[in-house]
Amino acid sequence: MARHRDADVAIRCSDLSITRASARGTATERVVDGVDFTLAHGRSLAVLGPTGAGKSSLGAVLAGTDEPGLAVVGGDARVQGIPVRRPGRAHRTLTYLVGYLGQGAGTRLPARLTVEEVISSPVTSRDRRVNKRALALRVAALLDELKLPLGMTVKYPYELSAGMRQRVALARALMLDPKLLVADDLFANLDVQARAAVVEAIRRRCDGYGMSTLLIGNDRDGIRALGAEVLILRSGHVVACGANVDDVLWTPSAGADRRLIAS
Repeated sequence: MARHRDADVAIRCSDLSITRASARGTATERVVDGVDFTLAHGRSLAVLGPTGAGKSSLGAVLAGTDEPGLAVVGGDARVQGIPVRRPGRAHRTLTYLVGYLGQGAGTRLPARLTVEEVISSPVTSRDRRVNKRALALRVAALLDELKLPLGMTVKYPYELSAGMRQRVALARALMLDPKLLVADDLFANLDVQARAAVVEAIRRRCDGYGMSTLLIGNDRDGIRALGAEVLILRSGHVVACGANVDDVLWTPSAGADRRLIAS
């Protein structure tokens, strides 16, 4: 699918504010407040901060998820030129252009689907008349790229290790060759070899067709490996930013607090 003509950057956030409703829906909390940043095509940005800083909520909204309780209440954000506040008919296009690896995605794979069915789901959920042979070849290519055995296509998630499940979830997010990957805790449960395969897969897409990556989490080594810029949140506010995880400029009101980017 062609990139939108007005998408001069992958993400543009302007004074973005997000609320999250309580489980009972009786109260709302502002979890992201006045966030501004841009993410260029082919680049990576890591959003860091302590638990409860609003990182995952920000990622979920920018990925176009329908997560209950989340709502944009102020400002604006455009992903590949599509507004996330009221995308309307463009919502389907947004979810096509964005690959989303949610927090704990590897632990929440559909238990009744095989690995092949899980990875294929972004395609089959849109068109069940797809060429099955072509689809199987695409799944096999992703498994090979992420250093997973081809014979696991017929297995179920409960038969896999935690690291394998994480890579299956990533393969699903990459199935449609997204223009933007939003990955929450990308390197969870991955050993050294698996981490290297994941980094190489992302770099290949960044260099090959300009995929951008929004990383959520505090994995310093992963952030360095992907050459990501950083944005640090605390209580929903941006308190620091930098060209990399080792070169961070803190806002005067926040004061430098290295604990917020501890690995």
